[in-house]
Amino acid sequence: MGGPGGAENLSGAERLSGTGEPGGADDDLGDAEGTGNPGAPGLSARDEAVLAVESRSWPGPGPKERAIREQLGISPTRYYQLLNALLDDPQALAHAPVTVNRLRRVRDARRARR
Repeated sequence: MGGPGGAENLSGAERLSGTGEPGGADDDLGDAEGTGNPGAPGLSARDEAVLAVESRSWPGPGPKERAIREQLGISPTRYYQLLNALLDDPQALAHAPVTVNRLRRVRDARRARR
């Protein structure tokens, strides 16, 4: 997959965010590539990348948050907003059923404890 190079992560962030800048116009909830747009065909590259990050195993929150910022070019808060919306998206379920079903179970268990 490639070594720990900054250029590889930067190009990935630019590709996923469109500008390479966190907080850009494509971070809005209502954008054409964002989650929740029923007219969009398939998942956006950013949505697929969010599911890919979530499917990995992480030793703790620090490395995961660092990877979110470097690879996706978004804040961890925005990442979890996108991820939560993806859990209700049938296209996300079709793309990564194991990950989405696992996260749905975790979310449902947390809601039941409240």
